[in-house]
Amino acid sequence: MVVLKIFSISCAILLAGHAGSTHIKRNHRQCPPRLTSSAEEAVKTPSVAVALHGYSSRPFIPHPISSTSTLHTTSSTHISSTSISSVSKSLSSIISAPPHSTATPSPPVITTLSIVTPATKTSTTQAASPTSRSLIPNNVKAGIAGGDAYPYMKDHIGWWYDWSPNPSKPGSPIAVPMLWGDGTVDAQDAQRLKAFENLATVPPYVLGFEEPDCPSGSGSAGMSVEDGVSKWESLIAPLGAKGAKLGSPSMCKQIDETWLAEFQGKISKEWDFTAVHINKNNMDGVKEVEHYMAYGKPIWVTEFACVDDSPDFIPCTDQGQINDFIQDVVPYFESNPNVYAYAYSNGLGLGDVWPLMNGDSLSESGKTYLAAISQYH
Repeated sequence: MVVLKIFSISCAILLAGHAGSTHIKRNHRQCPPRLTSSAEEAVKTPSVAVALHGYSSRPFIPHPISSTSTLHTTSSTHISSTSISSVSKSLSSIISAPPHSTATPSPPVITTLSIVTPATKTSTTQAASPTSRSLIPNNVKAGIAGGDAYPYMKDHIGWWYDWSPNPSKPGSPIAVPMLWGDGTVDAQDAQRLKAFENLATVPPYVLGFEEPDCPSGSGSAGMSVEDGVSKWESLIAPLGAKGAKLGSPSMCKQIDETWLAEFQGKISKEWDFTAVHINKNNMDGVKEVEHYMAYGKPIWVTEFACVDDSPDFIPCTDQGQINDFIQDVVPYFESNPNVYAYAYSNGLGLGDVWPLMNGDSLSESGKTYLAAISQYH
């Protein structure tokens, strides 16, 4: 009788933890061709992938979150510590009561119940750790993708990169190298691969491939999962073994991506933070960043831009809309405990109003971004 009561209570706990689980419904759309610069500009200027996004009807299937990750997750269901405590007291009273038979409850059963309670798992994933704090570069989330505006931004950003293996500028912001692709896309990709192979030091952070899930030729690396695994294992994983914090490949298709899950299952050393691209023109779209919590890692938004991505990829052109977008996005990233870093994308193909620079000076958009991040850093 006692054993049956314990089993019933434990089942109730487990079912309560899943009662509110839902699927995300989306309409699927493939990535259309994107805006690109001329071949000459592509060689002179590190090209930025302009990610596209549609909606997908496929169900959202979370990946298990590592027990060692430091994440702040949300859920449609919650079992409070008070509820668990009440159940524990009930179990104790049942066990201490005189049994109706000669059989006695087994202590290991009680131990197992205390381990599988949702409260225990939640407290584990939310616990702060020095390792997770080190994933915020210079303890400053804000950054830039592209180096043109660096002289104006350097006192208010913690990091920056330019899609190359060897970004270099004077100042305290951390320059983050990237292995853009597998060296087969064009001459610039081949040069970047060779330079990455010849890195002389172990950097504090490394970024993985640039949008391998979209075809090459429009700012994306266009790699198969197998090619990605091969290059990761031979060039990026060894840096992680030497102490570098590794960023995942960044996806072109945003929440419609499927490449990264397969890749995660085939590499021997996982990334430390998930690199994300956000190309949206409203906050509902920006908040889709939470999709990437499925990978159980802190998030770096390595590119964000104001783009109407459905049904086509159209950069925002209204200065007022862009200013409002920046002023909404920056506080959201700063206050989101799952976002450890974010970078304003100053790459190609984003129209004439979004770029940070207007000639040799900050553009209106650049001034708006600088003012927004200056409130925090």
